[in-house]
Amino acid sequence: MTLLDLVSLVVVAANWCVLAYFVALNTSYLGLIALAVREFRHHLRRRPWAGVEDAYADPLTLGVSVVMPAYHEENTIVESVRAMLSLQHPRFEVVVVVDGSKDRTFEVLAQHFDLVEVPRVVPGDVPTRGAVRSVHAPRAAVPLVVVHTDNGGKASANNTGINAASHPLVCMVDADCVLDPDALLAMTRPFAEDPEHVVAAGGVVRAVNDSPVTAGRVTEVRMPRRWLARIQVVEYLRAFLLGRSGWSALGGLVVISGAFGVFRRDSVVEVGGFDLDTLGEDAELVVRLHRHLRTQRRRYRLVFLPEPVAWTEVPETVRVLGRQRRRWSRGLVETLWRHRAMIGNPRYGTVGMLALPFYVLFELLAPVVEIGGLVALALGLLLGAIDWTFAVLFFVVAVGYGIALSLVALVVEEFSFHRYRGWRDLAAALAATVVENLGYRQTTAWWRLRGLLDALLRRRAQWGQMTRVGFAASGPAADDVVGPVPASGPVLGPSEVVGDAR
Repeated sequence: MTLLDLVSLVVVAANWCVLAYFVALNTSYLGLIALAVREFRHHLRRRPWAGVEDAYADPLTLGVSVVMPAYHEENTIVESVRAMLSLQHPRFEVVVVVDGSKDRTFEVLAQHFDLVEVPRVVPGDVPTRGAVRSVHAPRAAVPLVVVHTDNGGKASANNTGINAASHPLVCMVDADCVLDPDALLAMTRPFAEDPEHVVAAGGVVRAVNDSPVTAGRVTEVRMPRRWLARIQVVEYLRAFLLGRSGWSALGGLVVISGAFGVFRRDSVVEVGGFDLDTLGEDAELVVRLHRHLRTQRRRYRLVFLPEPVAWTEVPETVRVLGRQRRRWSRGLVETLWRHRAMIGNPRYGTVGMLALPFYVLFELLAPVVEIGGLVALALGLLLGAIDWTFAVLFFVVAVGYGIALSLVALVVEEFSFHRYRGWRDLAAALAATVVENLGYRQTTAWWRLRGLLDALLRRRAQWGQMTRVGFAASGPAADDVVGPVPASGPVLGPSEVVGDAR
């Protein structure tokens, strides 16, 4: 056997292994979709009797502190805070932590909400890095607290907000987000229904780019104008509505987005809050909660809710998106390495035996296999080791199967929640499911591979900066509104890579 024959044999074997990997990967996603559909059917049957109005009037409904870390958010911070203050909930406060911003984030807040400094000491229940400079509140009777700190990073700002929170539940929300009016009530519902066991709940994060926002509310859901944002709409649909719903049904939810999640404050304090030394602090906290509660043999639940939505700006430039995906990939590596003792360990139940091994095989290693598979395919065709029939089969399994999964996600969303009502929006979403798999997915695989290498080589970790363009306006801006916008009543009608979007 010549060297060329040996190389050809290795290339053929590699191509078949990569093909089998893609079959297993996409079939596992299909299984999660099936579980998610079953959960949606159960959710939709219960929705008419969900009792949102009852929860709003119930004096036993747990209070919530909405924690918003803010760094360089001057373009969106007022609309975001106004949106939080207009949420429908009987007892809540908004805690904004201005994390040493060098722009006018604090000044904009102070001017719009007429803030004054108050003599309040923030306890140190969980560790932080950014020292508290001052605490502020509006002159009017508005449930808003603004904590001005030195820059310590997002995890430190989250922990500062947890320390300043005065309610038993804490809702972590990004400062560029707006929530649906009844989202907070929906997110706290599981804690009222099962107060002994529910320790955390995750909601859906969706793209708000080019959708009009009035007085802190999304008034019309539109597909973004730019294709990069449109593709992320489809990506987020698959990740949140199907991926996380499926894992929640299995009891293996290991990612609750830092952009929208509710936690029991005492449980978060018990495990030490967000880790200050990882880029994936949201996923790491959830895995640490699983580990701590399993070790103590306590019964608990972490749930995902498919209907409450946080609307956020997604990156519209390749440069910013690339930094984001590299950061996510590195955060995944750090989380899995810190909790490697849980992987394949039956002591940790579904999380240890299914969820974490899935993330190792199909999230951590996916960019390595995908990039390596493309190289092996090209090399095989060049050497004549494989024919074009195999190449077509490879394309159908690796790309066609992915397109089919994205289409299923879109169809399930339309039948369940029907957010995008215009035919043009639906046509754009359908086109995005195809474009996503023809270049975009391969590019994100490269970024994720670089994030993996960053972690392995221990390069300096950086968050980078996401440039905000601000929310699209519709109708009167209501800039003179300082307090909560009066609620019109609960809204009862239809209002990752599976694990990648965070």
